[in-house]
Amino acid sequence: MEKEEIYERLNNVFREVFDDEEIVVKPETTSSDIEDWDSLEHINLVVAVEQEFGIKFNMNEVTTMKNVGEMVEIIIARMN
Repeated sequence: MEKEEIYERLNNVFREVFDDEEIVVKPETTSSDIEDWDSLEHINLVVAVEQEFGIKFNMNEVTTMKNVGEMVEIIIARMN
């Protein structure tokens, strides 16, 4: 799967979780870039991403991801 396709799918997940059709994620996107991205929504987001891609993040990954780019790298690693 190409990175572009992963970002397209992530855009859909983010838009659904945060109920905002304007969201466009980039590698450098962080929680400070999305108004409603707090700790509770982070959990909802992680679960939605796991379901979308059929993967499971470990606790260390969930707590240390700094941006969407790091999330994408983990998704790629899990899918290969």
